[in-house]
Amino acid sequence: MPTTPENLLAPDAAVEKVAAGAQWAEGPVWIPGRSAVRFSDIPGNRVLEYREATGALEVYASEVEYANGRALDRDGAVIQCSHGRRAIERDTGTAADAVPAVHTLVDSWNGRRLNSPNDVVVKSDGTIWFSDPSYGIQKEEEGHPGHEEYGDRWVFRFDPASGELTPAVIDVEVPNGLAFSPDEAILYVSDTSLGTPAMDDGQRLHGHAIHAYDVVQGRFARNGRVFAEVGPGVPDGFRVDVHGNVWSSSKEGVQVFSPAGERILQIAVPETVSNVCFGGGDGRTLYMTASTSLYRIRTAVTDAAAALRGPQP
Repeated sequence: MPTTPENLLAPDAAVEKVAAGAQWAEGPVWIPGRSAVRFSDIPGNRVLEYREATGALEVYASEVEYANGRALDRDGAVIQCSHGRRAIERDTGTAADAVPAVHTLVDSWNGRRLNSPNDVVVKSDGTIWFSDPSYGIQKEEEGHPGHEEYGDRWVFRFDPASGELTPAVIDVEVPNGLAFSPDEAILYVSDTSLGTPAMDDGQRLHGHAIHAYDVVQGRFARNGRVFAEVGPGVPDGFRVDVHGNVWSSSKEGVQVFSPAGERILQIAVPETVSNVCFGGGDGRTLYMTASTSLYRIRTAVTDAAAALRGPQP
């Protein structure tokens, strides 16, 4: 059946606020072993979890060095971005009664510290791709003062098996959200440079678009082009469903784009959406971090990355 706006959402779908109390909610991921959505309150310097079965909002960890975006690896561990440590981390605390168990995977490139990793996606081959803007070294409430040691803001590819870190995308002004197409042939990268003149290097245009890159030989991002413009606001975090549709955050809610870049659905949310993830027992609930709150809506689709990753414990 072709994907249409009518069959993207469940018949009785409605936006529901399920938790509140964050200063700026970001970086959601569904943890199957905990039946919970884990997300960051970045200025609050803590990681929260919403337990779906009980409706409880719990503090998973405090003093987390301004953790941001996260994804699951092939083993079900959480790969997360740390503004404060300027690093990519791995947390194995994903079982029902597990506690945080975090260690650093990578924090520098060619002897220079990363800026402040922001969002991350794990490819089916186990490699970790992450964006590295400089919000955490420019905004006091999101990290620690610092400077761009390698002199730019890129998307990197990290291979945990070899320890190799290589730049993958170098032509987006402020790279932020990331996701692969269902066949991993395309890497999507959002640009959140609109309204951030302090990050202007005079060479690239500010924008509010999601860019698309062909993934060549499984490791190189080539042929960058604009996939879709998001407005009002900017495309921060997003996810891709099994049909290749892109579910993007925006100032007024979630905008869904077809694989051809056509906007096919708008979901209104009362607060500015920062990021989204698919979750729930059947993977068909879209959770949305939005300003101070966590929202959800029932969908008729599931996450492409989850399908590639397979069942999780």
